[in-house]
Amino acid sequence: MTSPAKTSSVRNRNEFTDALKRGLYEAIFRRRDIREFAAEPIREDALARVLVAAHHAASVGFSQPWDFIVVRSVEARRRVKEIFEQERAKNAAQFTGARREKFLSLKLEGILEAPINLIVTCTPERFGPAVLGKTSIRDVEIYSACLAVENLWLTARAEGLGVGWVSIMRNDALAEIFGIPGDVIPIAYLCLGYVREFPDRPILASKDWAQRLPPKSLIHFDSWNDANDRTSPSAESLLKKIDDHSIWLSIFPEDSPDKPSRD
Repeated sequence: MTSPAKTSSVRNRNEFTDALKRGLYEAIFRRRDIREFAAEPIREDALARVLVAAHHAASVGFSQPWDFIVVRSVEARRRVKEIFEQERAKNAAQFTGARREKFLSLKLEGILEAPINLIVTCTPERFGPAVLGKTSIRDVEIYSACLAVENLWLTARAEGLGVGWVSIMRNDALAEIFGIPGDVIPIAYLCLGYVREFPDRPILASKDWAQRLPPKSLIHFDSWNDANDRTSPSAESLLKKIDDHSIWLSIFPEDSPDKPSRD
Protein backbone atom coordinates (compact mmCIF):
# COMPACT_ATOMS: atom_id res chain seq x y z
CA MET A 1 0.00 0.00 0.00
CA THR A 2 1.36 3.40 -0.93
CA SER A 3 2.03 5.60 2.07
CA PRO A 4 0.29 9.00 2.17
CA ALA A 5 2.47 12.03 1.59
CA LYS A 6 4.03 13.42 4.74
CA THR A 7 2.77 16.75 6.06
CA SER A 8 4.85 19.55 4.57
CA SER A 9 5.14 23.26 5.22
CA VAL A 10 5.59 23.84 1.48
CA ARG A 11 2.35 25.11 -0.05
CA ASN A 12 1.16 23.62 -3.32
CA ARG A 13 0.85 26.33 -5.98
CA ASN A 14 -2.85 25.47 -6.46
CA GLU A 15 -3.62 25.48 -2.75
CA PHE A 16 -5.81 28.19 -1.26
CA THR A 17 -4.39 30.45 1.39
CA ASP A 18 -5.36 29.59 4.96
CA ALA A 19 -7.74 32.57 4.99
CA LEU A 20 -9.56 31.30 1.90
CA LYS A 21 -9.60 27.75 3.24
CA ARG A 22 -11.15 29.05 6.43
CA GLY A 23 -14.07 30.56 4.56
CA LEU A 24 -14.75 27.24 2.84
CA TYR A 25 -14.51 25.16 6.01
CA GLU A 26 -16.58 27.72 7.95
CA ALA A 27 -19.40 27.25 5.44
CA ILE A 28 -19.15 23.46 5.65
CA PHE A 29 -18.98 23.19 9.44
CA ARG A 30 -21.51 25.98 10.14
CA ARG A 31 -24.12 24.78 7.63
CA ARG A 32 -27.35 23.76 9.32
CA ASP A 33 -30.74 22.46 8.26
CA ILE A 34 -32.88 25.45 9.27
CA ARG A 35 -36.58 25.39 10.19
CA GLU A 36 -37.15 28.86 11.66
CA PHE A 37 -36.65 32.04 9.65
CA ALA A 38 -36.69 35.78 10.17
CA ALA A 39 -39.30 37.79 8.26
CA GLU A 40 -36.59 39.90 6.61
CA PRO A 41 -36.68 39.70 2.79
CA ILE A 42 -33.69 38.16 1.05
CA ARG A 43 -31.40 40.67 -0.66
CA GLU A 44 -31.66 40.17 -4.39
CA ASP A 45 -27.90 40.31 -4.95
CA ALA A 46 -27.34 37.57 -2.35
CA LEU A 47 -29.99 35.32 -3.90
CA ALA A 48 -28.51 35.91 -7.34
CA ARG A 49 -25.04 34.88 -6.13
CA VAL A 50 -26.42 31.74 -4.49
CA LEU A 51 -28.20 30.67 -7.68
CA VAL A 52 -25.14 31.33 -9.83
CA ALA A 53 -23.01 29.28 -7.43
CA ALA A 54 -25.55 26.43 -7.49
CA HIS A 55 -25.36 26.45 -11.28
CA HIS A 56 -21.58 26.01 -11.05
CA ALA A 57 -21.87 22.59 -9.42
CA ALA A 58 -20.08 19.65 -10.95
CA SER A 59 -22.17 17.51 -13.29
CA VAL A 60 -21.40 14.26 -15.06
CA GLY A 61 -20.70 14.91 -18.73
CA PHE A 62 -21.29 18.62 -18.07
CA SER A 63 -24.96 17.69 -18.30
CA GLN A 64 -26.15 20.59 -16.08
CA PRO A 65 -29.47 18.83 -15.43
CA TRP A 66 -30.80 21.26 -12.83
CA ASP A 67 -33.44 23.98 -12.91
CA PHE A 68 -34.45 26.24 -10.02
CA ILE A 69 -38.04 27.27 -9.32
CA VAL A 70 -38.17 30.33 -7.05
CA VAL A 71 -41.43 29.98 -5.12
CA ARG A 72 -42.81 33.33 -3.94
CA SER A 73 -46.54 32.56 -4.04
CA VAL A 74 -48.04 32.20 -0.57
CA GLU A 75 -51.00 30.30 -1.99
CA ALA A 76 -48.72 27.74 -3.66
CA ARG A 77 -46.80 27.34 -0.42
CA ARG A 78 -50.02 26.78 1.51
CA ARG A 79 -50.78 23.89 -0.83
CA VAL A 80 -47.28 22.52 -0.31
CA LYS A 81 -47.73 22.79 3.47
CA GLU A 82 -50.92 20.73 3.24
CA ILE A 83 -49.04 17.99 1.38
CA PHE A 84 -46.26 18.15 3.96
CA GLU A 85 -48.71 17.66 6.83
CA GLN A 86 -50.24 14.62 5.12
CA GLU A 87 -46.82 13.07 4.53
CA ARG A 88 -45.64 13.94 8.05
CA ALA A 89 -48.51 11.91 9.48
CA LYS A 90 -47.46 8.94 7.33
CA ASN A 91 -43.85 9.39 8.45
CA ALA A 92 -44.90 9.46 12.11
CA ALA A 93 -46.60 6.08 11.70
CA GLN A 94 -43.16 4.49 11.26
CA PHE A 95 -42.32 5.20 14.90
CA THR A 96 -43.86 4.11 18.18
CA GLY A 97 -43.83 5.22 21.79
CA ALA A 98 -41.34 7.88 22.88
CA ARG A 99 -39.68 7.92 19.47
CA ARG A 100 -43.00 8.84 17.84
CA GLU A 101 -43.66 11.55 20.42
CA LYS A 102 -40.23 13.01 19.80
CA PHE A 103 -40.80 12.94 16.03
CA LEU A 104 -44.10 14.80 16.42
CA SER A 105 -42.40 17.43 18.60
CA LEU A 106 -39.81 18.29 15.94
CA LYS A 107 -40.31 21.29 13.66
CA LEU A 108 -39.45 19.91 10.25
CA GLU A 109 -40.19 22.76 7.85
CA GLY A 110 -40.47 26.52 7.43
CA ILE A 111 -42.58 26.55 4.28
CA LEU A 112 -44.72 29.56 5.17
CA GLU A 113 -42.23 31.32 7.47
CA ALA A 114 -39.36 31.50 4.96
CA PRO A 115 -39.56 34.46 2.57
CA ILE A 116 -38.72 32.21 -0.38
CA ASN A 117 -38.97 28.53 -1.19
CA LEU A 118 -36.85 26.93 -3.92
CA ILE A 119 -37.32 23.75 -5.89
CA VAL A 120 -34.27 22.14 -7.48
CA THR A 121 -35.20 19.80 -10.31
CA CYS A 122 -33.38 17.38 -12.59
CA THR A 123 -33.93 17.00 -16.33
CA PRO A 124 -32.32 13.72 -17.38
CA GLU A 125 -30.98 13.64 -20.93
CA ARG A 126 -31.20 17.43 -21.22
CA PHE A 127 -28.87 17.26 -24.23
CA GLY A 128 -30.11 13.91 -25.51
CA PRO A 129 -29.72 10.26 -24.48
CA ALA A 130 -25.96 10.08 -25.11
CA VAL A 131 -24.37 11.52 -21.97
CA LEU A 132 -20.64 11.30 -21.43
CA GLY A 133 -20.08 9.12 -18.35
CA LYS A 134 -23.58 7.64 -18.34
CA THR A 135 -22.93 4.15 -19.64
CA SER A 136 -23.39 1.99 -16.58
CA ILE A 137 -24.92 4.26 -13.94
CA ARG A 138 -28.25 5.59 -15.15
CA ASP A 139 -28.86 8.10 -12.35
CA VAL A 140 -25.81 10.31 -12.82
CA GLU A 141 -27.91 13.39 -13.58
CA ILE A 142 -29.79 12.95 -10.29
CA TYR A 143 -26.50 12.77 -8.42
CA SER A 144 -25.32 15.86 -10.26
CA ALA A 145 -28.46 17.80 -9.31
CA CYS A 146 -27.78 16.93 -5.65
CA LEU A 147 -24.38 18.61 -6.03
CA ALA A 148 -26.19 21.78 -7.10
CA VAL A 149 -28.21 21.57 -3.88
CA GLU A 150 -25.00 21.33 -1.85
CA ASN A 151 -23.45 24.31 -3.66
CA LEU A 152 -26.62 26.28 -3.00
CA TRP A 153 -26.63 25.31 0.68
CA LEU A 154 -23.01 26.22 1.35
CA THR A 155 -23.06 29.53 -0.49
CA ALA A 156 -26.34 30.44 1.21
CA ARG A 157 -24.61 29.87 4.56
CA ALA A 158 -21.76 32.14 3.48
CA GLU A 159 -24.37 34.81 2.68
CA GLY A 160 -25.94 34.42 6.14
CA LEU A 161 -28.96 32.60 4.73
CA GLY A 162 -30.47 29.50 6.26
CA VAL A 163 -31.69 26.59 4.14
CA GLY A 164 -34.07 23.83 5.16
CA TRP A 165 -34.65 20.77 2.99
CA VAL A 166 -38.26 19.57 3.23
CA SER A 167 -37.78 15.92 2.38
CA ILE A 168 -41.22 14.88 3.67
CA MET A 169 -42.88 15.62 0.36
CA ARG A 170 -44.44 13.98 -2.70
CA ASN A 171 -42.97 14.65 -6.11
CA ASP A 172 -46.27 14.08 -7.89
CA ALA A 173 -47.86 16.80 -5.75
CA LEU A 174 -45.04 19.23 -6.50
CA ALA A 175 -45.38 18.47 -10.20
CA GLU A 176 -49.11 19.25 -10.08
CA ILE A 177 -48.78 22.44 -8.04
CA PHE A 178 -45.93 23.93 -10.04
CA GLY A 179 -46.61 22.52 -13.50
CA ILE A 180 -43.39 20.49 -13.62
CA PRO A 181 -43.24 18.35 -16.79
CA GLY A 182 -43.42 14.58 -16.48
CA ASP A 183 -39.83 14.06 -17.64
CA VAL A 184 -38.45 16.43 -14.97
CA ILE A 185 -37.70 15.12 -11.47
CA PRO A 186 -38.15 17.34 -8.39
CA ILE A 187 -34.99 16.77 -6.35
CA ALA A 188 -35.24 19.14 -3.39
CA TYR A 189 -37.86 21.44 -1.90
CA LEU A 190 -35.95 24.07 0.06
CA CYS A 191 -36.93 26.86 2.44
CA LEU A 192 -34.58 29.83 2.27
CA GLY A 193 -34.22 32.94 4.42
CA TYR A 194 -32.27 34.82 7.04
CA VAL A 195 -32.21 33.44 10.57
CA ARG A 196 -31.94 34.99 14.01
CA GLU A 197 -29.00 32.70 14.76
CA PHE A 198 -27.48 29.48 13.48
CA PRO A 199 -27.42 26.65 16.02
CA ASP A 200 -24.00 25.49 17.19
CA ARG A 201 -25.00 21.88 16.58
CA PRO A 202 -27.28 20.20 14.04
CA ILE A 203 -30.83 20.45 15.33
CA LEU A 204 -31.49 16.70 15.24
CA ALA A 205 -28.30 16.14 17.22
CA SER A 206 -29.22 18.73 19.86
CA LYS A 207 -32.69 17.15 20.12
CA ASP A 208 -31.11 13.72 20.67
CA TRP A 209 -32.71 12.27 17.54
CA ALA A 210 -29.35 11.14 16.14
CA GLN A 211 -25.65 11.91 16.55
CA ARG A 212 -22.90 12.37 13.98
CA LEU A 213 -20.91 9.21 13.39
CA PRO A 214 -17.14 9.40 13.95
CA PRO A 215 -15.56 10.10 10.52
CA LYS A 216 -12.87 7.47 10.88
CA SER A 217 -15.50 4.77 11.45
CA LEU A 218 -16.68 5.33 7.86
CA ILE A 219 -13.29 5.06 6.14
CA HIS A 220 -12.19 1.82 4.48
CA PHE A 221 -8.90 0.85 2.87
CA ASP A 222 -8.91 -1.08 -0.41
CA SER A 223 -11.90 -3.19 0.62
CA TRP A 224 -15.13 -2.90 2.60
CA ASN A 225 -13.88 -5.76 4.77
CA ASP A 226 -10.59 -4.13 5.63
CA ALA A 227 -9.96 -5.12 9.24
CA ASN A 228 -6.34 -6.02 8.56
CA ASP A 229 -5.63 -3.01 6.35
CA ARG A 230 -6.87 -0.62 9.05
CA THR A 231 -3.99 -1.71 11.28
CA SER A 232 -1.30 -1.02 8.69
CA PRO A 233 1.03 1.88 9.55
CA SER A 234 -0.23 4.10 6.73
CA ALA A 235 -3.90 3.49 7.62
CA GLU A 236 -3.32 4.04 11.32
CA SER A 237 -1.45 7.26 10.53
CA LEU A 238 -4.33 8.70 8.51
CA LEU A 239 -6.98 7.61 11.03
CA LYS A 240 -4.98 9.20 13.81
CA LYS A 241 -4.75 12.47 11.85
CA ILE A 242 -8.52 12.59 11.47
CA ASP A 243 -8.86 12.88 15.24
CA ASP A 244 -5.88 15.22 15.59
CA HIS A 245 -6.90 18.80 16.39
CA SER A 246 -3.54 20.10 15.14
CA ILE A 247 -4.49 19.55 11.48
CA TRP A 248 -6.82 22.56 11.84
CA LEU A 249 -4.56 24.97 13.69
CA SER A 250 -3.29 26.88 10.65
CA ILE A 251 -6.89 27.47 9.52
CA PHE A 252 -8.60 27.77 12.90
CA PRO A 253 -6.05 29.03 15.46
CA GLU A 254 -6.64 27.53 18.87
CA ASP A 255 -7.45 30.91 20.40
CA SER A 256 -9.97 31.79 17.70
CA PRO A 257 -13.27 32.84 19.33
CA ASP A 258 -15.34 31.74 16.37
CA LYS A 259 -13.79 28.35 15.62
CA PRO A 260 -16.74 26.33 14.29
CA SER A 261 -17.94 23.13 15.85
CA ARG A 262 -17.34 20.07 13.69
CA ASP A 263 -20.12 18.17 15.43
